[in-house]
Amino acid sequence: MSLLQPAQMAFDDPGLATRRAELVATLRAFLPEDAVLERREEVQPYECDGLSAYRQLPLLVVLPRTVEEVRRVLKTCYEREVPVVARGAGTGLSGGALPLGDGIVLSLARFNQILELDPVARTARVQPGVRNLAITEAAMMHGLYYAPDPSSQIACTIGGNVAENSGGVHCLKYGLTVHNVLAVTFVTMEGELVQLGSEALDAAGYDLLALYIGSEGMLGVTVEVTVKLLPVPERAQALLAAYDDVEKAGLAVGEIIAAGIIPAGLEMMDGPAIQAAEDFVHAGYPTDAAAILLCELDGTNQEVSEQIMQVRELLLASGATEVRTSQNDAERIRFWQGRKSAFPAVGRISPDYYCMDGTIPRRALPEVLKRTAELSKEYDLRVANVFHAGDGNMHPLILFDANKPGELERTEELGGRILELCVEVGGTITGEHGVGIEKINQMCVQFSPEELRQFHAVKEAFDPRSLLNPGKGVPTPRRCSEYRQLPDRAHRH
Repeated sequence: MSLLQPAQMAFDDPGLATRRAELVATLRAFLPEDAVLERREEVQPYECDGLSAYRQLPLLVVLPRTVEEVRRVLKTCYEREVPVVARGAGTGLSGGALPLGDGIVLSLARFNQILELDPVARTARVQPGVRNLAITEAAMMHGLYYAPDPSSQIACTIGGNVAENSGGVHCLKYGLTVHNVLAVTFVTMEGELVQLGSEALDAAGYDLLALYIGSEGMLGVTVEVTVKLLPVPERAQALLAAYDDVEKAGLAVGEIIAAGIIPAGLEMMDGPAIQAAEDFVHAGYPTDAAAILLCELDGTNQEVSEQIMQVRELLLASGATEVRTSQNDAERIRFWQGRKSAFPAVGRISPDYYCMDGTIPRRALPEVLKRTAELSKEYDLRVANVFHAGDGNMHPLILFDANKPGELERTEELGGRILELCVEVGGTITGEHGVGIEKINQMCVQFSPEELRQFHAVKEAFDPRSLLNPGKGVPTPRRCSEYRQLPDRAHRH
């Protein structure tokens, strides 16, 4: 039995069917008929997010078109004490949008308009259902772009990015979502409209905007986001370095940062990930390498010219067996295409894979990679490593077959061990994917009972009845107590 999957609720349970019929009648009194999905075949596409190992059919799905409709839906659910899970594109990887059998899924898919793009102020005001990449596509005619670029940027939405504080390959230099959002408008569970932040350099009072970003849909439902745009750099150039040893590649990351160079992106892939990506997109990767580093530098022509030579020398001195420099933009994009396609590439070589997300100090990269390899052998499960090496955000991909009895549970346990290793070396259990249900047990390891009580207090201040995405993000004291009592779980703070 899975350690993470909440207890399943049968869609056809008579009690749920009665509740569904009553709620549908209430919602259709103010929503168009096509905005409420109630049949099994209609709600099934919403049964999971990108963490597809865990599934649950929701009570029903609601697709509002206006802010007022969102407010009325939430107020209705608040009065009837119906849980609500907000959903963007469903590309999240931590089970944050996993439905509840007795609750609704509130989809923001129809909120897909760029409301305003100001090239002078370098801002864009968008609805939450706008795709990440669509913002850059709209801004490019003004020589601007939106910096956070998750691997799923072609599909993921800005509302989901806000919920998970998403990053991407360029977050080392340009930051995560929290560093690139100026304001958010959201609706509370009680139907109240709230704006946090502003287009000014600062906003009065507590920095609730930073608190809200990354709150995983547990504090409110986002209905509008104002992001800042950056000028497209004069020049961008990438290097690809091959290594015959994974630990050497890990050490090279620290050497680059120690030299005072902050690349736009600094990514690493190990042998299994290299082979999978090359077979999938033919990026020209050296498949005999134990690891590759991808380093992109951007800025003025002079700045990039100087840093390219400096980084090349550092890579060779660190033991790289080969260093390539992109000769044009097409080659630079091809370098990155393999990295950005790594997740689907791994999906081609394994029936299932489990994408982890933990962050460690850069100095710990060699140790963590070595110990991850040891854990991989201990559990007899292959692990492909793909990660944002520059800021220590790791994405181990555990390859498994969910059809084999017990293999999902073994995969969960291995994933938990890797996350707890991140905490052990001074890191954290997540960098950009969020906690959701995937890492909820490891929250008990990273945080003390006192800290977890404070997290619950924040949740209660925004959502006193705990109806917004309940059961996610922050574990209950009982869950932590039970987790710590499991065999081989003698945790210490």
